[in-house]
Amino acid sequence: MALSCLEESDPLVSADSISFGDPGAAPFGNFPHYYRFHPPGDRLRLLSSELKTRLPEAEWSRPLLCLDVGCNSGDLSVALYRLLMGFQDNDTAPALSVDELRHVQLLCCDIDATLIQRAEETNPFPDSISYSCLNIMDAVARQEVFDSFLAKFDRSSFDLGFCMSVTMWIHLHHGDRGLVEFLGCLASHCKYLLIEPQPWKCYRSAARRLRKLGKNDFDHFRSLTITGDMSKQITDILTNNGASELICSFGNTSWDRSILLFKSNKL
Repeated sequence: MALSCLEESDPLVSADSISFGDPGAAPFGNFPHYYRFHPPGDRLRLLSSELKTRLPEAEWSRPLLCLDVGCNSGDLSVALYRLLMGFQDNDTAPALSVDELRHVQLLCCDIDATLIQRAEETNPFPDSISYSCLNIMDAVARQEVFDSFLAKFDRSSFDLGFCMSVTMWIHLHHGDRGLVEFLGCLASHCKYLLIEPQPWKCYRSAARRLRKLGKNDFDHFRSLTITGDMSKQITDILTNNGASELICSFGNTSWDRSILLFKSNKL
């Protein structure tokens, strides 16, 4: 099985039900060492030269409020924070003047309490990066976490959301309707949304792993009608009726994932 279809933290399944040493953990995506397979650098190479230029300077709030859904152990979250802050390589301070500095506050969430604990323990920027154990599909809990964070800055929405290799798990566990609901939720809370969808081949790989383990298919896998080119499908959902617009495709990672930036027309 190709490593390109080994997925990170599932935002839906409790870590209590998973043994990290068991390959049976793979169908749920809670890989404790995910970034050994897909280190942040590959995504950053695609984003580093263009991401900030695609966010108009006049629309940058102070601080810039960001949301990372399905953050796993936080490695990519920290890398994205460093990118937005203007850090160079392994510098411990941004290479910008105080006047140029774009202050960033980042809320990262994942349902896996073990991964969140690890992220908190290794967080190099605790004053700027916050972690929360959250089932993103629990509407009540989600709103409580979002509201609590946003209230600190007297704001009602995020400037920029990140959803990196999470959509498949939402889709498999909650079906077509759940995927549409999830994307609508992000678009209604984030002015800009950066998404890395898993391609359909990864759905098939995830289902095949379950069968090899003698387990049943994902509840919704056989009934999904949103299939095929998942980048196009997700683009169609987000841009339906002009709700959002696709403003940039940053190309594909080395494991064949497209990275897409959308802008909400409702915020």
